[in-house]
Amino acid sequence: MEGIKKLRKFDTKVQYLKYKVLREVAKEAFNGTLLDNLIDIPKIIAPGPKPTIRCCVYKERAILSERVKLAMGGDRNNPNVIEVIKTACDECPMGGYEVTNACRGCLAHRCEDVCRQGAITFDRHQKAHIDKTKCVECGMCAKVCPYSAIANNKRPCEKACKIKAISMDEDKAADIDNNKCIACGACVYQCPWGAIMDKSFILDVIEMIKNSENNTKYKVYAVVAPSISSQFTYAKLGQVISGIKELGFYDVAEAALGADIVAYDESKELVEKGFLASSCCPAFVDYVKKQFPQMADNISHNLSPMAAISKHLKEKEPNCKVVFIGPCTAKKMEIQLESVRPFVDSVITFEELQALFDGKGIEITELEEEILNNASYYGRIFARSCGLSDAVRQGIKEHGFEDFDYKPIACDGIEECRTTLLKASRNVCPGNFIEGMACSGGCIGGAGCLTHAAKDKAEIDKYGKEASEKTITDAVSALKK
Repeated sequence: MEGIKKLRKFDTKVQYLKYKVLREVAKEAFNGTLLDNLIDIPKIIAPGPKPTIRCCVYKERAILSERVKLAMGGDRNNPNVIEVIKTACDECPMGGYEVTNACRGCLAHRCEDVCRQGAITFDRHQKAHIDKTKCVECGMCAKVCPYSAIANNKRPCEKACKIKAISMDEDKAADIDNNKCIACGACVYQCPWGAIMDKSFILDVIEMIKNSENNTKYKVYAVVAPSISSQFTYAKLGQVISGIKELGFYDVAEAALGADIVAYDESKELVEKGFLASSCCPAFVDYVKKQFPQMADNISHNLSPMAAISKHLKEKEPNCKVVFIGPCTAKKMEIQLESVRPFVDSVITFEELQALFDGKGIEITELEEEILNNASYYGRIFARSCGLSDAVRQGIKEHGFEDFDYKPIACDGIEECRTTLLKASRNVCPGNFIEGMACSGGCIGGAGCLTHAAKDKAEIDKYGKEASEKTITDAVSALKK
């Protein structure tokens, strides 16, 4: 029953498996016994003798050992926070263009005519076959087949990666091109085998907390993303905040307050420059710099909401430590930037927060509620698509720039970002403000979410309306007091 109860907190069993590894690592780290019991963690999760997922319990444990390594920070020599567990990536077919049973063995042979590589042959029944050693996957054969008998069976990770950063290596395992990858985590969430994971920094966070408890020289603050209001559906938001403090964090701040800072400043910057692309989503910013470098100067010079509020905390208390908690794997890359590194000490996802709660034995449903009441409605709705655009509109209004002709384009997902950026790079973009969100739905679609339910947007709006009496100016002004 315990397993079923926990599973209900997640979208998939892959997430649950990942959580179990993180939970065990966290539990041992809190107890100070991680190195002593490290080898036992795979055995605890897969006790055997029969395997639950793989061909044998030994392979299962070997893969779990790799998951434990990622839970402990992964390969430090790999700058990317997204890594492939090669031993786990062996269950998907190679994919590519394949002839299905719909092939009728027709006389036209249009597929053969358009194939410039000579990759298509026919058997004695005139059914087409594709020679994978010759095929370059141009897709022309699929386009001309009158029966739609040729299908492009891409692997789930390749389908998920809209920027084409994933290919197959010589061992037929997924391979990530770090020069293209924007760490959005779409492949992490979509891999049916959990063979692609984001590195975890929970050990760094646990060490910070334990050091702060033993040494009063610094305090550890948690900055929570507004999308937290759509997560932990089995408990109340106020209980989640109490749980974070129970972990050992000194206090909890809203990243939504950082969003208010950004909306206030970004709206002014837009009016001054006349055209702007948002700086809030690190995956979007990275995508612009890698794929549309000519557009990089159009990115807002403002920090992201995470970095903005963290900077404020560090200015008030220079010796403090700041940990961001949210839905975003790309934030783990963002904190490596020189412009952000001084303000944010570590990042964990909602998945990892759940593992920390259970690793320390905290049942948040039994806690009293604490309230977050710093940010405005507009800061809180940054978590969903169009929220940033609405906030900038409000910022323009509060600055008194009503005469400015504001024309936002909210890009929901990286494909929409690409389309808009292409138009902007050719000077045919119909708008003057690009809200770029790499994840579908905005931050509520982030790979580190516990749930990606359709109702998440409504939960964000509900959370925002709790602060509807505040303006952006009110929220920003309160910081200066």
